[in-house]
Amino acid sequence: MSSTSSLFGSPIPFPRAPAKTKIKLRHHLPTVKMSISNSNPVTTLTKLLWGRSLPPHLLISTVRTTWSAAWHLMMSQLAPSDPTGRYTRPASQFKNPTSLNLTNQNLHLYIGLPCPWAHRTLIVRALKGLEEFVPVSVAAPGMDGYWEFRDSTVPVLDNDIIVPSLDKANGCKTLIEVYNLRRGGYNGRSSVPMLWNVNKKEVVCNESYDIIELFNSRLNDVAQNPGLDLSPPSLKKKIDEWNQIIYPSVNNGVYRCGFAQSQEAYDSAVNELFSTLEMLDDHLGSSRFLCGDTITLADVCLFTTLIRFDLVYNVLFKCTKKKLIEYQNLHGYMQDIYQVHILVAYIYYLQCTSVKIVLGRKTFI
Repeated sequence: MSSTSSLFGSPIPFPRAPAKTKIKLRHHLPTVKMSISNSNPVTTLTKLLWGRSLPPHLLISTVRTTWSAAWHLMMSQLAPSDPTGRYTRPASQFKNPTSLNLTNQNLHLYIGLPCPWAHRTLIVRALKGLEEFVPVSVAAPGMDGYWEFRDSTVPVLDNDIIVPSLDKANGCKTLIEVYNLRRGGYNGRSSVPMLWNVNKKEVVCNESYDIIELFNSRLNDVAQNPGLDLSPPSLKKKIDEWNQIIYPSVNNGVYRCGFAQSQEAYDSAVNELFSTLEMLDDHLGSSRFLCGDTITLADVCLFTTLIRFDLVYNVLFKCTKKKLIEYQNLHGYMQDIYQVHILVAYIYYLQCTSVKIVLGRKTFI
């Protein structure tokens, strides 16, 4: 067994596969501590919104109406489809600025906690030790379908807890207002994550993978952990190959299932998703991580979908063929990743199901 070097005190050990030994089944690590107020997300949301102020028959009617309105809003604004009903994710408009020297810029990261694409940027930001150089503002979904900033109603007893917040860089009420601060304005989607240049009032990048690559390799002069490389040259080809599988079939695959607007589109997405999960489960029976014994950007990208799978995608996005916990190796792999120092900190809170996952030193709410 070996251990990672922790940035916050004593190393947290996690098991490694013995050299040249094939792992047939993963050993389950201790189960994550969970506090679940109600396993039914509809019932939980109803109680959160109205408590006991409505009789049961009105609760059912009201929550059905609310979910229907929210779903149609999501479908109209966030889920464009092609003529066959297949979900088509819009391309990010601000790609990685390769020519810009970022270490002398005043950067700010905008994220939304429910978003897996934003979650990956928080993980790499933490692993590299960039919290001081890249402050973060946390947006929450608004009733009008836009990300908004507000004081959290959750009591915060620990400074390490990350909750929805006000806009700490510009004082805006919504994320679209921040986008519109840039010279020439903006008429696109106000998506997260978004990396912002505070001094120039300009979007640096809003493509999640470009941001994590940028955090990994282009801010080492200001990072507290510059020696960590989540995309080493020797593994770059493998990482790219895995991402070409994971992104369309798993990361975006769950959205293709949930936002499909025809039976044909849904069947295609579901079959591709679960065949890929089966392949990943088989691969992880003989490999500790995707590219061997080293955690890479590919693992970060897969993890943020897996951690949401049983709680969100299985229930709300109709990914019901199997639960992640039914995959011996994938589930063990997800638990292995908990063991990596700061990764235990960056687990999140699902407000839609009132499920709080607490691990390590930090909590997402």
